[in-house]
Amino acid sequence: MAKKKRTDVSLPVKEAEITYQPITETLEKNYMPYVMSVIISRALPEIDGFKPSHRQLLYTMYDMGLLSGPRTKSANVVGQTMRLNPHGDAAIYETMVRLTRAHEALLHPFVDSKGSFGKQYSRDMAYAASRYTEVKLDSFCTELFAGIDKDAVDFVPNYDNTMQEPTLLPTTFPNILVSPNLGIAVGMACSICSFNLAEICDGTIAILKNPRVSVERILELIKAPDFAGGGTILYDYNQMKRIYETGVGSFRLRGRYTFDAQRNCIDVFQIPYSSCTEAILKKVGDLVKSGKIKDIVDYRDATDLGGLRLTFDLRRGADPDAVMDKLYYLTELENSFDCNFNILINGSPRQMGIIEILSEWITFRLGCLRREMTFDLGKKEDKLHLLLGLATILLDIDKAIAIIRSTPKESDVVPNLMKGFDLSQVQAEYIAEIKLRHLNREYITKRIEEVEALQAEIARLKEILADEIKLKGALIEQLKEIKKKHGRPRKTQIMDATEITVLDKKDFVENYNVRLVTTAQGYFKKITSQSLRGNDVQKLKEGDFILSEEDTDNLGEIMVLTNKAQIYRAKVADFEPVKASAMGDFLPAKLKMDPGELPLLCKAMGNFNPEHQVLIVFENGKGARIPMSLYETKSFRRKIVGAYSTKSPAVAAIYLDKPHDVVIRNNQDRAITISSELAPVVATRTAGGNTLFTVKPPKSVVVGAEIPTERLFENAEAYRKRKVPATGNPMTKTDIMTFAERVLDDNG
Repeated sequence: MAKKKRTDVSLPVKEAEITYQPITETLEKNYMPYVMSVIISRALPEIDGFKPSHRQLLYTMYDMGLLSGPRTKSANVVGQTMRLNPHGDAAIYETMVRLTRAHEALLHPFVDSKGSFGKQYSRDMAYAASRYTEVKLDSFCTELFAGIDKDAVDFVPNYDNTMQEPTLLPTTFPNILVSPNLGIAVGMACSICSFNLAEICDGTIAILKNPRVSVERILELIKAPDFAGGGTILYDYNQMKRIYETGVGSFRLRGRYTFDAQRNCIDVFQIPYSSCTEAILKKVGDLVKSGKIKDIVDYRDATDLGGLRLTFDLRRGADPDAVMDKLYYLTELENSFDCNFNILINGSPRQMGIIEILSEWITFRLGCLRREMTFDLGKKEDKLHLLLGLATILLDIDKAIAIIRSTPKESDVVPNLMKGFDLSQVQAEYIAEIKLRHLNREYITKRIEEVEALQAEIARLKEILADEIKLKGALIEQLKEIKKKHGRPRKTQIMDATEITVLDKKDFVENYNVRLVTTAQGYFKKITSQSLRGNDVQKLKEGDFILSEEDTDNLGEIMVLTNKAQIYRAKVADFEPVKASAMGDFLPAKLKMDPGELPLLCKAMGNFNPEHQVLIVFENGKGARIPMSLYETKSFRRKIVGAYSTKSPAVAAIYLDKPHDVVIRNNQDRAITISSELAPVVATRTAGGNTLFTVKPPKSVVVGAEIPTERLFENAEAYRKRKVPATGNPMTKTDIMTFAERVLDDNG
């Protein structure tokens, strides 16, 4: 079969048109609308305490009759909600899950649920698909929708203009502070903790009675946040006051536990709101495996139908309180909650404190009440108007019947009644529609008996609407009724932060004896005493030698003085134990030293004494004794600059816990042996000291100084000088060879 020939058809390509636009214009026209949409329509709650997704879901369920009817499949609700929220069924169902009673995220759940909805405190406990679960509105939601059918709030068209949805829900209580809310917008976020409903009602009533109420008074009424998961707040008054005033700050929250002596185990039954069980158990597992917590022999998630429970089995004789103190310090059993009360008010985000939020809610709620009462007033006035017309025909029922019977056309019945009894069209229409059986004196008399009650109610409503104080009084009565009906005891306990055991990192570090080895080229080894047994041959780089060796314990600290006139401090526990045959840690890298910086002295500070001294010997032959008191700091500082004078390079640093003989040698193999007390004690760290060894730089310079030992000097006494400055004596061949031999010996 013959192959078809391929033909390439080249089409004319138009030159691309490039439109240049300033970045500021791009941000303004393209980015800012997106930003405002996220802030206003998605991430931040409004004064009713809901984001649009929450509000649309709850209103859909209300519109479906699920406030009083039986439960329906969650999938039905999700489908109906898409008429208002077109962001997809998965997002809608996730929103519903958080509002359910079974999920346990809210102090007062809005959705009565049946089925598996996961748990707020679990990251991995998944909720069932929407086709399996069932929901309806909880009876508590009557407080959300009270007055919504009485023009309490505005309604707007939905996204395709097929139905109406409320802009806000007329919540009868400050839901904005009762339900927790987290949201991340663009350039801003909100993090609102939940508070106890009864306490919030009391605080709101206090502000209604006195708009200038103090923060201190509000703190007495609204004691602290309250979470559905319970836990214990570590209460700091000043910290909490700052949150109440500004809406920004954080507080610590820890879990609660019981100890079962019979089973010798700890049962944690409440954890912080911002923690999850999986993260806690993973961290506990890591701590047990690494040996940082040795009193826990087993751990597991024992959560069942009875609720959350994490169980930790202890070793015999272990102190459960001490174990929990460590777990609080090292795991998410103690966590912080960061507050950022950022709320939309009339479409604009505002960061507010508690009093300001409640004041804004009061303004909103008074507006809802005024609209409800105005609606009720209109309805009652309309009804009164009809009943007054009915009372008019009571004077002559026969006349009314005669007018209706004698009117030939149906369309003339209403006009004839209006003329015959001087009625309005509405009154006449009402009378004309009365059933024949009701055109008797008894029925009409009973109906018009309502007139006096209606007139009294209308007068009361007008009086309240005309008086702001009475309107506030009506709101106060509502809040009192809500507190009585729905108020519950606090779930989250309050503990004074000063009463807790404050642990330090030391409490978790195992202590044991170690030997610290530092080399001239900056290598550092921490060797356990057990590791040294039978193997104390140190491995070093070629040309390196041991600068110092010292025994201490793992809880100590070290001070490293360098050739750049700087001091570094570190914890011994920060270094991993190594064997003598290992190179060890490179101090310049570990302590983040400057380029070319090497140690002159490494000293364990277990027995730090401010009366001890450091003898610094300089290349120019000078020396100075610097008291350790000049290196004292109020807090642990990892780096101290200006440790000594930098006019001449330092060649040696010797720690003096008492007077010592010191051998100082130069580059011409001459040496002097002097008492360290001949070096002057300086008053400032950067003093240059006095001349100890007479040299003539650059031809003759000092190259080192050591405390003499049999290993280093056999003839140290031959270089003895009683006064300084002094000229050096020639070193013996044996002593010259000692240093070369030491380097070779240290390198094995």
